[in-house]
Amino acid sequence: MNLLAATPIPRDLPLPLPVPEWLLVVCLVLFFLVHILFVNLMVGGSLLVVVLEWLGLKNKRWDALAHEVAQTITVNKSLAVVMGIGPLLCINLLYTMQWYAANALTGHAWLMIVPLVIVAFLLTYLHKYTWDTWTSGGKKTLHQLTGLGAALLFLFIPLIFLANVNLMLFPSEWEKVKGFFSSLSIGNVLPRYLHFMAASLAMTGLFLAGWFGRANADLSHLEGFTRPELRRLFYKVCAYVTLAQFVLGPLLLFTLPAAGITTELYVIIFSGAAVGLLTVWVLFGELKRDDARIGSRYWLIVMLFSIVVLGMGSGRHVYRQAALAPHQEEIKERTERYAAALAEFNKNLAAAPAPAELTAEQLFMNCAACHAPNVKLVGPPLTEIAQIYAGNPDGIVAWAKAPGKKRPELPQMPPFAHLGDASLRKIAELMLEKGSAAK
Repeated sequence: MNLLAATPIPRDLPLPLPVPEWLLVVCLVLFFLVHILFVNLMVGGSLLVVVLEWLGLKNKRWDALAHEVAQTITVNKSLAVVMGIGPLLCINLLYTMQWYAANALTGHAWLMIVPLVIVAFLLTYLHKYTWDTWTSGGKKTLHQLTGLGAALLFLFIPLIFLANVNLMLFPSEWEKVKGFFSSLSIGNVLPRYLHFMAASLAMTGLFLAGWFGRANADLSHLEGFTRPELRRLFYKVCAYVTLAQFVLGPLLLFTLPAAGITTELYVIIFSGAAVGLLTVWVLFGELKRDDARIGSRYWLIVMLFSIVVLGMGSGRHVYRQAALAPHQEEIKERTERYAAALAEFNKNLAAAPAPAELTAEQLFMNCAACHAPNVKLVGPPLTEIAQIYAGNPDGIVAWAKAPGKKRPELPQMPPFAHLGDASLRKIAELMLEKGSAAK
């Protein structure tokens, strides 16, 4: 039974993996989770800055808080980029055929990632370093629009990545894709994107609760805020968005295409959900604590979140493996058939009688279209060649193997190294003979 009869099936690359496959899998999951953490903080931070700066129009303390949060975005941005190299290399090695097929199918959007990232980063730095001058100079609206522009780009760029990673999971759908926007209809891109956005806000809230809750945190620029108040504010962001994940999570799960659904996946997801419920319970318990005790369970919450996130990362890989298993099996079979056919061809070629050796005249047919005895065609005539290389057939051989371009009025000669030195020597001697006779 061929489940992928209408699916393009390439043969695999004849190259071994540089390390054991299990090690690449572990690296992919761990590197991806580290990378996505900083992406979450970058995206969530940019959204919070937009909201806080807007609130700052009525109360300056919110503007000051937005400014402080903005200081973290550029650092998290740089870490997100650096930490993204690891998972990108791993996925290239583990899923070469599917990954590059998805890259090609998403087309211009995939190619636009680098320029979009550059623009987003420049806007982020512009927003960060013009805060005081533009605010005091009456350019607050322009400043807000700069921050909004960066945030919108940070929202769009992950959608391109998500659509690409999602598309690689469903080879049977590739023939339907006509570019980036049509790829958004494959799988369940929108629920995955909403889940990612909620995770970004939740992780940013938890990060900022710890960042501003540090004992040595400098809060001198945040008049009107106390350390417990800041902890409580960002705990609320984390708690309520995490609570919303119990709606977005099932939406994501029940819209997953059946291709990768397995019992193992359900076990991982529901185990993670159970730890997630415990995490929410601890979070809301923290919010009820008085100012002196709030924050004492911060590292417990971080540990619980880490377990949930590790489960999510493992679940993603389990689903990916199951979804791509039929396609990978087809690739393996096609590769084996190709290798067998190639071996048979080489065997027959070795057993075939050697071809008759070509004469100099027959070999010269490779050159006759461009070189006549005493008339300039595409290249110089043989009479001129005989003058230049008189008594030097090896010079003609060297030139034919790696020709340059000396004459602007003539096209550059293509190399003929594939003919071999012996054949080129025959041609060279014949050219000199014909050139001398035509004088």
